[in-house]
Amino acid sequence: MPATATARPNASASFTEPKFLITLVFVTSLFMFWGIAITMGDVLNKHFQHVLSLTKTQSAFVQFAIFGAYFVMGIPAGLFMKRFGYKNGVLLGLSLFAIGSFLFVPAAAAASFTYFGIALFILGCGISTLETVAHPFVASLGDQRTSDQRINFAQAFNALGAIIGPAIGSYFLLRNNTAGSTDLTSVKTLYIVIGSVIATIAILFSFVKVPALVDPHSVVDTDAANVDAEPGKTLFQHKHFVWAVIAQFFNVAAQGGTWAFFINYGHEKMGFSDATAGNYMVLFMGLMLAGRFVGTFLMRVIAPNNLLAIFAACNIVMCIIIAQSFGWPSFIALMMLNFFFSIMFPTIFSLGLKNLGAHTQQASSFISMGVVGGAVFPFLMGMVAEKDVASAYYLPIICYAVIFLFGARFSKAR
Repeated sequence: MPATATARPNASASFTEPKFLITLVFVTSLFMFWGIAITMGDVLNKHFQHVLSLTKTQSAFVQFAIFGAYFVMGIPAGLFMKRFGYKNGVLLGLSLFAIGSFLFVPAAAAASFTYFGIALFILGCGISTLETVAHPFVASLGDQRTSDQRINFAQAFNALGAIIGPAIGSYFLLRNNTAGSTDLTSVKTLYIVIGSVIATIAILFSFVKVPALVDPHSVVDTDAANVDAEPGKTLFQHKHFVWAVIAQFFNVAAQGGTWAFFINYGHEKMGFSDATAGNYMVLFMGLMLAGRFVGTFLMRVIAPNNLLAIFAACNIVMCIIIAQSFGWPSFIALMMLNFFFSIMFPTIFSLGLKNLGAHTQQASSFISMGVVGGAVFPFLMGMVAEKDVASAYYLPIICYAVIFLFGARFSKAR
């Protein structure tokens, strides 16, 4: 797959190279599409509470199905990528994404939450494959010293997708919610459109010619290229990688729970209608987009691991304020949670992949598997939220404490 190239030890660290631009644009667009899919799941969570008469704990299975797929698909996706290359890995992810979307049609016809769970799981396998492939793919499209910036830039479009997802979901699914309604036509129509778009993207990407990438074994400059500085170590002997997997588990755990009950918080604590709370979720995701652009800029003057630790500490403060139910101050803190969350996923991913050389693709699989935290944590928060949704936001403090430790102490490649 990679071609041989020699790095210039004193070369300046550019964002990317002209030959990679088309590929970078295409792969970056994928971040937006899975952002739409994941946040649409948060709207489905609330919609299924209405039309399928589910409790908050039961509806958390939406997140379990999507994020649980990451645990199942992480290693197979990494092995597929290592055997068949980045491009074919992307095509596999898009195909599973489209198939899962189309399976919403028979699920809606049967009005079965179990069938929806199967469709969401297959869709989640597609998203998991895309994430496993796309992060090392983007990281490899240029100098390793700017890989943090490239991944955060690409993840900014993931945040854009996270804005579009709840906007579309609120308009088509929550806007016309009525008590006692069991109509799933809007769900079926919406996912037919999503599946068709993703299938089209897969066909178009199949025609993209990916330039040869750098062979890490032929590069002398270990700062510029992702070269294993200690090739005698196994993957799990690289402690910064192990901590990245742990940090990613807790990071996505916090994300899954926070996003899953955002609309519930707006409805129960602020008195908003579901549709209004869904509209605020668009702004909520907009703050994540802003945070990624701000974070990418700040990384020019603040080391990525230090910025990660600062943002994690800020989110601990935000969670404490949210749990107090202070009205608008708490709701603003809930909104800001996403601003500070913004850089965490891509920065943890990028820091965990540094200086792993030939282990990089396998490492990407395990870091992607850490996303299973998003399958577990919403259940825990849901159990607390059944009594008081505000108190549920004490739980993510544990997650942000782990992320703080990773950024402050355990993220450096040794």
